[in-house]
This record gives sequence, C-alpha cells and structure tokens, in this order.
Amino acid sequence: MLRKALPWLLLGIAAATPASAQDSKPLRSMISDLFTFGDCGEPLCLDGSINAENGHGDHYLPAVASGNLALISFIEEAIGKSVSSAPLSATSSGATFTIVGGIPVRSTNSAGPIFAEQSRTLGRGKLFLGFNITGVNYTSLGGVPTDRLTLNFVHQDVDPEGSLGDPERENDLISIDMNLNINVLVSSVFLTYGITDFIDMGVALPFVRTSIAGTSTAQIEPFGTTAIHFFDGTVDDPVLNGTSSISGSAAGIGDVVGRLKVNLGQGEKFGAAILGDVRFATGKQEELLGSGSASIRALGIASAQFGNFTPHLNAGYLVRTGEMQNDAILATLGFDERMASWATLALELITEWQVGDNQIELPGAIEFDEPFPRRVESTSVKVMRENLIQASAGAKFRVRGGTVILTNFIVPLTEAGLQPGFVWTAGLEFGF
Repeated sequence: MLRKALPWLLLGIAAATPASAQDSKPLRSMISDLFTFGDCGEPLCLDGSINAENGHGDHYLPAVASGNLALISFIEEAIGKSVSSAPLSATSSGATFTIVGGIPVRSTNSAGPIFAEQSRTLGRGKLFLGFNITGVNYTSLGGVPTDRLTLNFVHQDVDPEGSLGDPERENDLISIDMNLNINVLVSSVFLTYGITDFIDMGVALPFVRTSIAGTSTAQIEPFGTTAIHFFDGTVDDPVLNGTSSISGSAAGIGDVVGRLKVNLGQGEKFGAAILGDVRFATGKQEELLGSGSASIRALGIASAQFGNFTPHLNAGYLVRTGEMQNDAILATLGFDERMASWATLALELITEWQVGDNQIELPGAIEFDEPFPRRVESTSVKVMRENLIQASAGAKFRVRGGTVILTNFIVPLTEAGLQPGFVWTAGLEFGF
C-alpha cells in the first residue's frame, strides 16, 4: 500500500515545490509601490512639486507616516494572515478505529469529514497520509471589492496648526483608486500516526505560492484655482494624475503545523476528544508566505454515529502571537454521510469569532475646518470585526486500492477582512 501511495505523494510534492524565486523585491514591500508615483521612491512623494522647487513635494509624507499608514499596514497584514490561515484537512479519515472491549475495531462507515475533526483516533501503529491543493482568489477587503478600493490622503497640517484647511492649499486631496488581485495556491502534505489506540500525532507541511498584481490611479484634487501640488509638469502646466502598478509572485514553505489528538472516550455511537495544534512561523512574512508569528489552537471534539450519518461538533480557541493579530473563538458544525460504498458527502459550517478590539485602527474621516467645515472619508474600506462564517461542501470517493479522492469548496457567508469569493480544494488520502 505504501509503495502505491508514494508515486502520488512524490508527484504532489514536486508540483508544490517552488522552482525559483521570482522578484528580488519582497512581495510585502511591493504594496507600498502602489502609493508611489514618480521617482521619489517614497509613498505620496510629489516628484513634480519637488522638481519645481516650490517646497510642496513632501507635504503628504506625514499623512503616510501617521494615521494613513494604517491603510497600507491593514492590507499587508490582511494578506499575510489570510495566507497562513488557509484550511488544512482533518487529521484523520473515516478509516479509523473504535475501542470495543479493549480491542480496536475498524470503522469504515464513511470516508470521514474534510475540515471538521472527528473524535475517533487511528489506532496504535496506524498511519494516515494525504496531499491536497487549495486555491484562493481574494475578492474583497473590509467589505469592498478589491478591484474598487478607494483611499484619500490629506495634506500636512502646517501653520497655523489645529485648523485643517488654513492655508487654503491644505484642502488639496490625493485620491487613489486601486485594483488589487491576490491569488494563493497552497499545496499541503500531511501525515498522522497513531502513537497509541487513543493518541494521534500529526504534521502538515504546506507549500505556498502567492501572486499579487495591482494598479493604482492617483488624482490630486486642487481646492483653489492654482495647482500647488502636482506629480509632473510645471506650475503653469501641472500633471495632476499618476499611475502605478505592481506584479510579482513568491513561493516556498508556509507555516508548518504540528498536531496532537487525544481520544477521551469512544463508544459505538458517541465519542469525545481534544486536539491541539501549533502553526509555526516558518513561512517568510516578507514574501507573504506566512503570518510571521506562531499560532496555537485548542479544540474540543464531539462526534456521533447513527448508521451512515456521522455528525461532528468542534469548539475551541485560537491564540495568535502576532502584535497586530487578534485571538479568536472557533466553532465548526458538520456531518459526513456515506451515500454509497464508494462515496461520502461532507457538509460543514466553519466559524471564527474575533476576541478583543481590532489591533489595526483605520483612520477616520478627514475633518476640514476652513474655509468651511466638511468631512471626507479616508477610505472606502469598512472597519469591521473579523467574525467569519463559512459554508463548506465536499465529497470523498474511494477508488481501487483504498485511495480516497476528495473535492471541496468553501463559500464565505459574511464580510470581514480579506475574503475570497470561494476556496476550492482537491486531494488524495491514504490509510495504512
């Protein structure tokens, strides 16, 4: 059996392993390039105004260094966290063991869940091996489509300070329309081994490929009749718009996961277990291959079995050690059911609930005092809690030799943070 599985796994590993690094510039730092126009080399530096030596070329830099820097950081952190949170397959399949009268008895009513965890453990000396590929295309950020992001940057408040809009040039805004395309492909090899009849230990090794492409169009909106700030040209013939674009990809090992499951008690119909896992910060944060910090998850697992119908309930807590990342309460409810001797249906509702206040605060509305009070929103991105509800639907098909083929897709049901339209997964599983 192992010899039959190895060619499939080696093929999967070869497909997942990166051939080479793409760009010399890290992906994370490329996000700032969407706010950089001209040859200044800094976000919101007005190259034209500097060349004209009118002293107004760097008056928007403090806006980046202060509140509006959160807009850039928010995007960078959202990508890194989302990449490291790509779903991993369950620690075991349906080919597991229950203890009856102190003797492990094989249970094969279904091929098991896909992402939900079941209480049953493999059994001493048993091995569960698998490979899957997950594809994610992110389509919204803070409830706004990633191809229609808008950000507004305000002028530095110069003398007299405390009255934005005086002098009149402080009313000039830089408005940026951004189109961002983010794709992630995660290829994972995972293994679980039965240390005893009641304890399983596992590891998941993800290979991540992150691709980013984006364009931004900036428009300076002068408040007065004379353009003081401009990207290029002269005072008499100013260029008030600029464009920027980025494109790059990176590939490598993501955040490796170590997992341990302990069965607390297993009967013919009901069982309970606990699961702990750690995601290590092995993925390069600067290349958006990982979150840059470790996370720890603890789950309580309850399962039941009524003929071919096997429901599961998982509830627990996720600790994120990153300074800009929130902990979360986790809950997953689902079931798998054998539809035929060779086919199993798996449906799950996967939820995550943010603990505490947002670690990154987006800037509020820009308040002008002169020449009349008015408000301009800093961004179209909404401030919202990272409360995620996702619907997962998939199927497992047992083929010749006991190999299991799985397919699955996940659809977000709520808006929060960086979200995909849907997530697809395909893979293979082997039990020994």
